[in-house]
Amino acid sequence: MGSQVDRRVTVGIVADPGVPTEIAERLAEEVPDQLRSRVSEDVDWRVLASSEELPLGDDGTIDIAEKAEEKGRSEHWDLLVCLTDLPRIEPAGAVVADADTSSGAALASVPAIGWIRLLPYARRVVVHLVGLLARGTLGIASDRERDGYHSGAWGVFGVRIRQVRSSEENIDSNLVLPGRVGRMRLLFGMVRDNRPWWLVPGLSRAVAAAAGTAAFGVFFPSIWSLADSLAPVRLVLINLFAVAVMVGWLIVHNSLWERPGGGAAVHKTRMYNAATLLTVSIGVLCMYVLLFGLTALGSATVISPEYLSGRLGHPATPLDYLGLSWLASSMGTIAGALGSSLETESAVRRATYSKRERERRARRRREQRESGQA
Repeated sequence: MGSQVDRRVTVGIVADPGVPTEIAERLAEEVPDQLRSRVSEDVDWRVLASSEELPLGDDGTIDIAEKAEEKGRSEHWDLLVCLTDLPRIEPAGAVVADADTSSGAALASVPAIGWIRLLPYARRVVVHLVGLLARGTLGIASDRERDGYHSGAWGVFGVRIRQVRSSEENIDSNLVLPGRVGRMRLLFGMVRDNRPWWLVPGLSRAVAAAAGTAAFGVFFPSIWSLADSLAPVRLVLINLFAVAVMVGWLIVHNSLWERPGGGAAVHKTRMYNAATLLTVSIGVLCMYVLLFGLTALGSATVISPEYLSGRLGHPATPLDYLGLSWLASSMGTIAGALGSSLETESAVRRATYSKRERERRARRRREQRESGQA
């Protein structure tokens, strides 16, 4: 016989579109069992997921108390957990989550949760937050304290998360990843959330220009001889130079680099710029790998081993094909970089957090003006 259920609690998870929504939909299925085993068996836990862009105020914060009140009226939710794709950086470290027991609401930052095994870590954070809210808002005592879910410090992905009292208004406590390790985890999470490999479709013109130049290298024997004479170290340097040229051009041409402000905004701006640099670099590297694969396939198809051997003056090997493809791809990347651009607005938004944040603030102000006029 199972234990008698004393009450029903409905937990709503409101998530930003994209990765947070994907996580929320999975958590809605998995978290009820975790809450029964980790928080209380005497509660019938219902977890519902909703996808909507969380409004951002002029101060860069999300008013979870307002959202909890709204959802409480419209959806009759008892507790609210918001999942956002926007990061939060404080001098003490990366902020994983905030909790406000007075309103029964919490906010978790998906980039700060992690970049590998994201779902298990997100589940652990959400269960922890619901436990805090259930105890502080609804008076439900946890019967699973032994696991450390509600203690002052606990671990996620090998880093100790500290639960600290918040100095912010309407926030009781913060979950913080302290120090440089926490900031690095946040940075990798931001890059993962940007999904840099999706930048490649936004570089179609650059890919076309690069492929045309790389084809030149495949068809002209002088490039074969040059590639054969270059040491692997020099080919690596040419490769890195080509990628750096394209990354630099894309960042400057699309105005992706943020100028640091003053005070606490410096940490945030540096993190945003680092995430942009890594995102664009990985996207360009993905483009380079695609170009290299196409060039290698083309060279193997067009150039016979006998003809290549005659031009090089020694028997041709697979390494010779790889070398000329490598040099031709680097040449193509440099040619494709100059004048290239991220061709869609979604590609620009994906490359930088700051632009998405400004857009959300602008939408919030516009909605407030429209509601005031109404």
